[in-house]
Amino acid sequence: MSRFWILAGAFTVTTATLALALLAGTWAFDYRRYSLHEGRMQRALQQEPTIGQLTAGLEEEGASVLSAPENAEEIDGAIAAHGGKRVGELRKKARRWGHLRVFRAADMLYFVFFDDEGVMRDFACVG
Repeated sequence: MSRFWILAGAFTVTTATLALALLAGTWAFDYRRYSLHEGRMQRALQQEPTIGQLTAGLEEEGASVLSAPENAEEIDGAIAAHGGKRVGELRKKARRWGHLRVFRAADMLYFVFFDDEGVMRDFACVG
């Protein structure tokens, strides 16, 4: 009977350790992935590109335009469709800047906000 409890305990500890390692790995991968995309867009924001410049640059790197809404209704629809848990934050930014482009870059969506002159002013990464 004691051999059973030793094996059961070893199995439980091994399973728990494996689950913890996988959970930590998943968290680290997601953090790294998000920070890379966030850094990429932060560097772009510092250069203050226009809609055309940013679109060309991102397309050159393999990203594509997912949505280019033209009015408030279309902007709200794009945010509702793709914003996930960050819909409130995205709507607030959209009200402030007014122009939006949504890009798909690998497994991340970039919501990029532009002012009336077409200059990038803010962004949000949604995974």
